[in-house]
Amino acid sequence: MNAPRLYNKLSDVDWSSWVPRERATLLFVIRDGQVLLIHKKKGLGAGKINGPGGRIEPGESPLQAAIREVEEELLVTPTGVREAGELKFQFVDGFSIHGYVFTATDCVGEPTETDEAIPIWTPLDRIPFERMWEDDHVWIPLMLAQKPFVGRFLFEDDTMLGYELDES
Repeated sequence: MNAPRLYNKLSDVDWSSWVPRERATLLFVIRDGQVLLIHKKKGLGAGKINGPGGRIEPGESPLQAAIREVEEELLVTPTGVREAGELKFQFVDGFSIHGYVFTATDCVGEPTETDEAIPIWTPLDRIPFERMWEDDHVWIPLMLAQKPFVGRFLFEDDTMLGYELDES
């Protein structure tokens, strides 16, 4: 039996009073015409290609969490980190995440497989969107163009039901 749907379309979400259940980060190292992605091995999005990242711990800033997550998932330290945008995800069953997106110009160390992730350097013109979350093709081009953005998305499981994207 499926969980009851609390939302059917994006306009059902009152974004002005929206409070996420969780807060998380994504950080993309971009250098030499390539982006560092991961094949996620466990947790939300397991099996998908994504950027390294994860949940923000109590007392951490989004920036601190983004750097820590890359260090834990790939055993490298990102450098030249900057804010890129924000993502607000609402799932029809009530789960929600506020994501903070960062980019980095390099990293110290060699990306290494861990129990959480397999590192994948990918040419910027061959990002495997077909193996990623459905929303990624919407906002990653803005991130790569260094245009700040805020995205709001409604999902049912892995299926995107609607979105709004503001360039700020």
